Amino acid sequence: MSPSHRDSLPSLAGADWLAWPGTRKVFATIGTQGFDIRAVGGAVRDALLSRRVQDVDFATTAGPETVMELARDAGLKVIATGLDHGTVTVVAGGRAFEVTTLRKDVETYGRRAKVSYTDDWLADARRRDFTINALYADADGTLHDPLGVIGDVAARHIRFIGDPRERVREDYLRILRFFRFNAQLGDGDFDAAALDACVSARAGLQGLSAERVNSEMMRLLRAPGAAEALRKMFEYGLLVQVLAGVPFLGRLEKLIAVEAHLGQEPDAVLRLGALAVAVAEDAARLTGRLRLSNADGKRLEEASRFHGLTPDMDDAGVRAGIHAVGRSGCRDRALMAWAASQDMASDTRWRDLVTRIGEAPAPKFPLLGADIVGMGVPQGPAVGEILGEIETRWIAGGFALGRAKLLDMARGLVASRSGGTCQEMERERK
Repeated sequence: MSPSHRDSLPSLAGADWLAWPGTRKVFATIGTQGFDIRAVGGAVRDALLSRRVQDVDFATTAGPETVMELARDAGLKVIATGLDHGTVTVVAGGRAFEVTTLRKDVETYGRRAKVSYTDDWLADARRRDFTINALYADADGTLHDPLGVIGDVAARHIRFIGDPRERVREDYLRILRFFRFNAQLGDGDFDAAALDACVSARAGLQGLSAERVNSEMMRLLRAPGAAEALRKMFEYGLLVQVLAGVPFLGRLEKLIAVEAHLGQEPDAVLRLGALAVAVAEDAARLTGRLRLSNADGKRLEEASRFHGLTPDMDDAGVRAGIHAVGRSGCRDRALMAWAASQDMASDTRWRDLVTRIGEAPAPKFPLLGADIVGMGVPQGPAVGEILGEIETRWIAGGFALGRAKLLDMARGLVASRSGGTCQEMERERK
């Protein structure tokens, strides 16, 4: 980096994350005994773009064992999260910070390249994936740009450092990261060389772990430019490989517009549902393929049953939906149905339905299994069957039937099933 370029760089002094107690503690703790330490990557990039910084990573000339020793001497908690790669986690000020020793590649053979530690900041920058992630900052906000790539950050241009094909071969997850960063930060103009490298290497996606793919896809789905990036992935044959199914891009775009109309935050799981789930089998496939949590998989399965739902659903139907799958599940189905409909994202009928789902009182079935057992029915499947029948009648009646009426109905059902009266059953039991 030439002196003139260094002098032209902006300062990050005043960035709020530099003043976090934890950030300051890590800088002060590791930056002793002649060691250099700088913030690197996302925090620096996002600060330059006036984006909210959530996590801060550090690079340092201190070796990982030294980092651990210095941190422990300062009374900080240390976690050996990636010693093979020179990374440890330091907990300070209630936050976790990844601290990684400067590295340079010795041999590159996929994700687990052989590296050696160095004190060369330029060598460390050259082994990073994208130019936007290769800027560093000192504790006082002084910016360092070893590769002279700050222009890419300002232009929101996502490109690989060095030969794109080589960088992708080092770790095929970079294909998804390329599209994710374009969705989060990009200007809509995909770097041609990077795109070509990703498309050429798309078969490598099959070898990635489900957990790593899940992490990138969920981040991509939340991003402002998710629809455009996913459409680009579909056009070049990458999205079908990830999902193992044909995507519904129009539904996703509609859901994103609906979210904006309702003023709600991006919902990655529901966006995945709009993109790739039409029936329960789709939800099951995605749950396995992306290793979704049980809760997310169940949510997609329930959301898949949106077919036939219309904005004209009456209040009894709304309450029945809430009773069946909960308020959030009912809302998911409504949003999925809205996204799949031919109606506009600003349709007032659908908006009213979503509002009614949010405000309707949740029905609570007045009877318990103990009520049926008290009528002389032995504990077992029959209790559930009787309760289910009475509950079905309660739902059909618009939840208007009270406990006394439902108990009368239950007694009648018990009597009819037993071939006698409740009193006779109770006498026989005694």
